[in-house]
Amino acid sequence: MDVRYHPPYASRLLFVWYLFCLYTIALAQPPGGPVVVSPQVNADNTVTFRYLAPAAKDVKLNAQFEKAPVPMTKDAQGIWSVTTSPVKPDMYPYSFSVDGISVADPKNSAIFPNEGFQSSVVEITGPTPLVHTLQNVPHGTLSYRFYTSPELGQRPVVIYTPPGYETDTKATYPVLYLLHGTTDLEETWTKVGRANIILDNLIAQGKARPMVIVMPYGRAYPTISKSSGSLRNWDNLQEFKKDFMGNLFPFVEKNYRVKKDKDSRAIAGFSGGGGETLYLGLNNPELFGWVCGFAPGMLKDEFERNNATAFANPAQTNQRLKLFWIGVGKEDGLYPVVNDYLKVLDEKKIRHETLFSEGGHTWMNCKLYLSTIAQKLFM
Repeated sequence: MDVRYHPPYASRLLFVWYLFCLYTIALAQPPGGPVVVSPQVNADNTVTFRYLAPAAKDVKLNAQFEKAPVPMTKDAQGIWSVTTSPVKPDMYPYSFSVDGISVADPKNSAIFPNEGFQSSVVEITGPTPLVHTLQNVPHGTLSYRFYTSPELGQRPVVIYTPPGYETDTKATYPVLYLLHGTTDLEETWTKVGRANIILDNLIAQGKARPMVIVMPYGRAYPTISKSSGSLRNWDNLQEFKKDFMGNLFPFVEKNYRVKKDKDSRAIAGFSGGGGETLYLGLNNPELFGWVCGFAPGMLKDEFERNNATAFANPAQTNQRLKLFWIGVGKEDGLYPVVNDYLKVLDEKKIRHETLFSEGGHTWMNCKLYLSTIAQKLFM
């Protein structure tokens, strides 16, 4: 008879956990390899970046708080590093250029979700919490969901429900549809734009109404190629509209306790997603009472076509919209065409609010724009 000893379940579980811990330690500190910490935010708001590349000949830091690439220096261990000047508190994308190849920081788990480039994100908090700083307040819930499109298959969407949504099961909420920029993803508004943290903080301060935020993927892929340019391109607008109206809208209204009148629905978006926002919001006034463009992507020769419904009857547009809002940075490449668009709105006497901010086409401005309009919506 073959008799073998089988240790008790608890002992086996402890042994497996011990092996896992050894494996984790081995990954964190590879034998013989230098320990690299990056990014390191210092007490004076300077930031030290490091990148291990012994064989590289040239490494530079590309960061949105710098006007040009910053050369890094290599030490005897092959670690390239640079310490910046003090940086204004905010969250910033950055990457390394290694012998001409742009790469994200392998030591930083905060990655910029994007299909067009590889970047990491660094947060400088400073002495005073900012509107996007994680604070000790009640927090809402982020849900990663999928809905089905007959043409596009399984579609991802991130949905924020405010604090108290799960406990007060009879309450209904207004809803903000929040669209990302070209090459961004459905996660970018939370991982870079901090939409959920901004709303948590503003709701806790009594400055914003509790609301549901719906953040879908904005490209009609695979029908529209990922290399087909801006989300505001006409072919993507047509396919995305079909998906948005026919699939996303019903999914949200079936699965979440959202109010279903136009004055309880808002739509906002950045860059190419701003172009989608204006197209969907202004051409469907019976659905949206609040339309907000964040440096919206547009071309001058598309003004009439993409705004056909709103331009056809300006008086009715003014009557139906609770808020039509546009923000753009003074250094943004879209600043001239947005200004041209605002002149057309003035000529047609379509009421709107504007914010001209400092800086360019950045997610730092996106956080500013969202925190600004969140205090206006549904009030």
